[in-house]
Formats: sequence, C-alpha cells, structure tokens
Amino acid sequence: MRNYEFTVIFNANEENTTAGLEYVTSTFATAGVEITKQEDMGVKYLAYDIKKQEKGHYVYFELKADPSNILEFERGFLLNANILKYLFVNTEK
Repeated sequence: MRNYEFTVIFNANEENTTAGLEYVTSTFATAGVEITKQEDMGVKYLAYDIKKQEKGHYVYFELKADPSNILEFERGFLLNANILKYLFVNTEK
C-alpha cells in the first residue's frame, strides 16, 4: 500500500457532485482503499472550460492504495460523466 493524494473536480451541480462523490468513495471501498483524509474544497471557477463547464466542485483525498489499482480507478473515472478532472499523486519518496 502506498500513500497518494487524489484531487477530483466534479460538475458544480449539487446532484452531479453527490452522485460522483458516491461513485468515487464506493469504488475506493470495494478496492480496499483506506481514505485517511477527505476535504471538500467547494465550488470554484475553472481556469478554462472543461466539458463546457465554467465551475467545478473540488474534493481532496489522502489515501492508501495498492499501486496496481490506480490504473483501474483511472479507467472508471474517465467514463463517469460527473467527473470533470482528477489527479493521483504518489506522495512516497
């Protein structure tokens, strides 16, 4: 298990944000990921339009996950319409 930071930007619509957050947390739970911190950063204007959206709802996670699962998460997150962007960062040195 490695430490990761994960930031995700959801559609700013509250219903889409809730559905996207449920999808992300359930995906992590089924894979046995340990979420050590979750911070809702709120709705912010995007630097540029993403999927025709001007605003996005940011959520930040610190988690412990198996490196082999990260690629599977990325595939699923790309297909979810509620997720505008995401980024995994390995925090181990």
